[in-house]
Amino acid sequence: MPLSPMDEFMAHQTCETFDHVFTSDRNFYDRYYFNMHSSSDELFVIMGMGQYPNLGTTDAFVSVSIGEEIHVVRASRELGGNRLDTTIGPFGTEVIEGLQKVRFFCEPNEHGISFDLVFEGTVPAVEEPKTFQRFPHGRVSMDTSRYSQVGTWTGTLEVAGKRFDVTPDRWRGARDHSWGVRGIGEPEPPGIRVSHIGTGFGFFHTWIPLQTDDGLYKLFFEGDKDGNTLVEESVKIGSVASGGAIEEMGSPKFDYKYKPGTRELESATITFADPTGKEIEVRATPQRTVYLAAGSGYIPQPDWSHGMYQGPLKVEGKKYDISTPEKRAELGPLYEVLCRFELSTGEVSYGLLECLCVGTYLPLGFDSPGAMAP
Repeated sequence: MPLSPMDEFMAHQTCETFDHVFTSDRNFYDRYYFNMHSSSDELFVIMGMGQYPNLGTTDAFVSVSIGEEIHVVRASRELGGNRLDTTIGPFGTEVIEGLQKVRFFCEPNEHGISFDLVFEGTVPAVEEPKTFQRFPHGRVSMDTSRYSQVGTWTGTLEVAGKRFDVTPDRWRGARDHSWGVRGIGEPEPPGIRVSHIGTGFGFFHTWIPLQTDDGLYKLFFEGDKDGNTLVEESVKIGSVASGGAIEEMGSPKFDYKYKPGTRELESATITFADPTGKEIEVRATPQRTVYLAAGSGYIPQPDWSHGMYQGPLKVEGKKYDISTPEKRAELGPLYEVLCRFELSTGEVSYGLLECLCVGTYLPLGFDSPGAMAP
């Protein structure tokens, strides 16, 4: 149990040093996620960095949807004992002010994406409902905590031969920080879980940090194949300037339309009630999508997955064609959709609608694992 700089802080949660976490589960992770847009359909940027102490790895990526391509740079290295070291090849993060201001950068490299960006929260960071799931035979499959926040971006970005001066007047986005147990790394043997293949598994997930000029509507839902609620959050969070008050909203209802032959979002209408009972309707129109199966690590691929061992250090650049439905169909099922939101309150905003629907999901008419939108 070697000491590291993290052990200098009076923040220990167990009797171990900081290079060991509370569980030996291989799937323990600790990860940052960021997104960024220019309040238009010009481009959409997704970035992330994770540490996987029980796998001994750490990795980072940036994925940019621009034009009819997705450009990716990703990096992985051995974690080592110093968890305060958040540099991975060209990538790095810096906490400037805890829960308020964070820097994420990618130094110039041969793969054509570089940036130096600072996120500043416009609402307080708020803890989300805890996520907990078990496999049918008892093993915990997910046990995670997360906080999230919306804000503005400042800095520079270079991608696809273009340079963007990022200013907080129109460059906005969201971030989260999550940690706990969730499937990562190289695939494990399924064991007895093979007996449940084809028995009707289904899962629906949507996460919407809807940023407005004076705060945030935070909508989060996960359901099983019958639509039963596993996790739900529906709140309005005031801006930092206004004091950041949290108001509970009514249960959200999601009317999602998908592109024919896919489970990729075509349009959405979300409704929920404010504390007085007045209904708020949000119409979401997709502008462009980052397909997380395109090299980010969120959807495991044979050559890359979050936590997968890649050696002492590996840095790669990738480019994906998204110009045709056939090309896009290869890159599901987790979609980061940049939407234009039109609210019945008269507000208009841009931001993320994250959606995933796998297996059987009867509320949307997917009555078999392979069913697609008509």
